[in-house]
Amino acid sequence: MTADVLVVGASIGGLTTVETLRARGFRGTVQVVGAESRLPYDRPPLSKKVLSGVWDEEQIRLRGPQELERLDAEFLLGRRALHLDTEAHTVRLDDGRALGYRRLVLATGLTPRPLPGADSLRGVWALRTFEDGAGLRADLLTARSVAVVGAGVLGCEIAATARQMGLHVSLIDPSPVPMLRQTGATLGQLLYQLHTERGVRVLTGSRATGLVDDNGQVVGVTVEGGETIPADVVAVTIGSTPATDWLIGSGLALGDGIVCDERGRAAADVHAVGDVARWSDGTTGGSNRLENRTNAVHQARFVAADITGAPDDFQQIPYFWTDQYDIRMQVFGSLPADADVRLIEGTPESRRFVMVAEKDGRPVAVAGWNSAKAVMAAKTAYLS
Repeated sequence: MTADVLVVGASIGGLTTVETLRARGFRGTVQVVGAESRLPYDRPPLSKKVLSGVWDEEQIRLRGPQELERLDAEFLLGRRALHLDTEAHTVRLDDGRALGYRRLVLATGLTPRPLPGADSLRGVWALRTFEDGAGLRADLLTARSVAVVGAGVLGCEIAATARQMGLHVSLIDPSPVPMLRQTGATLGQLLYQLHTERGVRVLTGSRATGLVDDNGQVVGVTVEGGETIPADVVAVTIGSTPATDWLIGSGLALGDGIVCDERGRAAADVHAVGDVARWSDGTTGGSNRLENRTNAVHQARFVAADITGAPDDFQQIPYFWTDQYDIRMQVFGSLPADADVRLIEGTPESRRFVMVAEKDGRPVAVAGWNSAKAVMAAKTAYLS
């Protein structure tokens, strides 16, 4: 069988592609390959609702069996793509099958970066799948202390959740403030204060150098300077890499992701969406690879429209949000570490405010804490 559209990746980007195709009246055959055997589910709640035990697997499921059946698509779950042949228009799977396609959409996401020596130790976790979240939660329930290596969005969310569970938490990162790459220095300093006020030991400017074990169980993290941070559990959140290893030799251009034009086209009849995709920016002439749910949804809708011959306009304004303790932070645009940031509403002391960031006198981002309506208004005023 040759599918009219073959989608590799069954998370939010891949599923949204299929749903948008059907919503636009596409009646061709569709196949979806997913590496996990579970029905498609949402990943952002893993570090919050799932880790805290508030939600179970069913509550993070994107669609139930009946909803997937109505899409009239064949879902091949628990199967991993191993090789793409763009000339033959085929994708080979780990069970030996070769799937043909007329149009291909790649939505394979990310692979967590490992910490050397972590694979052989109990109590060390990356957080990418539901199984990871369930396993990390089980360990946290019997732990007294946890070390989080990496203070990006995921690391900060895990630290906040673990602290709210009553654990002693250490957050380790070589940057001067948490989430520097995502939020810049000003907001990063406010995040530092937020976590320290809640009792987290924040070791910024500290690089983890190794893990300490006792008979195969992790008991600590060593940092530059020689200190050992005690930990019954270690969460490793030192970034991720695009899941493109299986595409080496396929003929696609790979460079920190799948290199695409401004329409998400990586080659003839091949598109890429979501965390794995590096799209050209027609405005700046550069390219961007954005790691967030909202971008995956927008790109998937655009690609589905392109496949059906009725493309929408696509405006690539970076966006992400994070929940930590009782704070929801939303950021539109890109926040360089050296941007000039000014307050336009509220106060940091009240934990409710909006800021605008400017670079060379031009607005480049708006950010809000617990100010959903106000930050949307600021986005319209400054970035549209």
